[in-house]
Amino acid sequence: MKNSMVAAIASLVLLSGVSAHAQSIRITPNGSTPSAIGAPANFSGHVVVDPLFPATDETRATTGLVAFAPGARTAWHTHPAGQLLIVTVGKGWVQEEGQPRREINPGDVVWIPADVKHWHGATDSNGMSHVAVSYMRDGKNVDWMELVTDEQYNAR
Repeated sequence: MKNSMVAAIASLVLLSGVSAHAQSIRITPNGSTPSAIGAPANFSGHVVVDPLFPATDETRATTGLVAFAPGARTAWHTHPAGQLLIVTVGKGWVQEEGQPRREINPGDVVWIPADVKHWHGATDSNGMSHVAVSYMRDGKNVDWMELVTDEQYNAR
């Protein structure tokens, strides 16, 4: 009995190692996916979205580089499984509904928990870019809502 249990555990370890080695590195060449202008229903101002890597069974997240011109921002939205932002350039703002807006700068990492209503974008005088990692739940990574009004955007 003891030997059969050891053999079963050894088999599981070997099999798990085989599946791990069956994976291989995947490179998405720079520029292989076309840039898109942010849809007016989801963004205010000039926004360019560069998809970086699609969601897969392994990653369970979409990844994109999003560039906001001064004054540009997302609409209010939520993410069913959360979102991670890594600010790369410029100066921006992020705001959770019911809270004051907060400044974000290059090197800042922002975690937005699942189902938290928020917006993010550039300040009124500086552009801002970030890498957005949007996690998937049931095949969905975002729920778009109403546009952020100029009054909401400019509120201190």
